[in-house]
Amino acid sequence: MTDKYAVIGNPIAHSKSPLIHAAFAKQTGQDISYEAMLAPLDGFTAKVLELIAQGYKGANVTVPFKFEAYNLCDVLTERAQHAGAVNTLIFTINHIKGDNTDGAGLIRDIASNFGIALQDARILILGAGGAAQGVFQPILAQQPARLVVANRTLDKAQKMASQFANKVAACTFEGLKNQSFDIIINATSTGLTDTALPIPDTIFTKNCLAYDMMYGRETPFMAQARAAGAQVADGLGMLVEQAAEAFYLWRGVRPQTAPVIAQLRKA
Repeated sequence: MTDKYAVIGNPIAHSKSPLIHAAFAKQTGQDISYEAMLAPLDGFTAKVLELIAQGYKGANVTVPFKFEAYNLCDVLTERAQHAGAVNTLIFTINHIKGDNTDGAGLIRDIASNFGIALQDARILILGAGGAAQGVFQPILAQQPARLVVANRTLDKAQKMASQFANKVAACTFEGLKNQSFDIIINATSTGLTDTALPIPDTIFTKNCLAYDMMYGRETPFMAQARAAGAQVADGLGMLVEQAAEAFYLWRGVRPQTAPVIAQLRKA
């Protein structure tokens, strides 16, 4: 029998996950189906229980349900606990297990696809919301020389940094003056509204990596970084890599991501 999986979100029509997992399944010979499912904003738990009743083996979770998914799980991986959010659900007879593959996807995209080492790098994360929260621990595990989180409001950045026992520094966007970095990750949602961030050009060292978690558009952050001489990347690779990690958790097979990234870029 074909094993069934889904991605749950609201909105969800734009999701590329069904295309990605279909490509993974074809590549690895896995007999699965994967579909996008819209859940009402107040109906996430009911949708998950419905999928379990219908025999689904697992699901991905996207905006705005990652925190609700975290609270729904009976078992959480260490990655999910550090992230405080869940994007991958594994259904068994006895429980719902939650994991977070976002950080692993980001690390693999930067390190494997771009060939840039995070160890001993000076790394800046812009934004202190859920997207940032999910990648701190995986980045720290790479042993960067320095990790800074910058946010419009200092208290939110400090609250996030305080979770990591003096391993992360916090500042406002204004506090970035006279600082420079090797890797800069935009974890804000400003790309959705084409809003420029109030960050100085001097944070971009020549040929540093400026990485926007958004994909499918040239954001003001990317344009600013490009003009400052940075190497620029969007989050499409992260999307595919985090999906590959989820696929591996479900199927025990790790698909090749490069051809899938290329396929999506071409499309």
